[in-house]
Amino acid sequence: MTDQVTITPAGVADAGEILTVQRAAYLVEAQRYADPFLPPLTETLDEVRAALAGPTIVLAARHRARLVGSVRARVDGDTAHVGRLAVAPDQQGRGVGGRLLAAVEDACTGRVGRFALFTGAQSEQNLSLYARRGYRVVSHRLDENGNRLAVLEKLLDTSGPRT
Repeated sequence: MTDQVTITPAGVADAGEILTVQRAAYLVEAQRYADPFLPPLTETLDEVRAALAGPTIVLAARHRARLVGSVRARVDGDTAHVGRLAVAPDQQGRGVGGRLLAAVEDACTGRVGRFALFTGAQSEQNLSLYARRGYRVVSHRLDENGNRLAVLEKLLDTSGPRT
């Protein structure tokens, strides 16, 4: 299935589909934390459009014409802050998230030496994906709603090939 998925830069015209997939994907997280007000669920269409129009890197995964996932990265100095990795629920577990993460890392190649992201501390599937991609938990913090988050980072070896 992942060989049929293409990943390309997203445009402002993709905002509605991105928001739809994002909300569907984060419903599982909302249930896990008993919190329907997670930021990816309360983000507005205008906010998604602004992210797509600004300097943020936004990638979309498509299976044929259907948008099935997306991810964002904001470069700040030597760090790419990865966020809003979302895969349509019926496509999860098929490698789409890993491909999106690899693609956003590739999009930042040569610009950063570090990737940073966070996920729910109880989100085992997310933590497993990030560990497989070379991320490690560096701290924990609470989000604005009191949910415990794991803060992860991946340092790049700029002296040789990236792993």
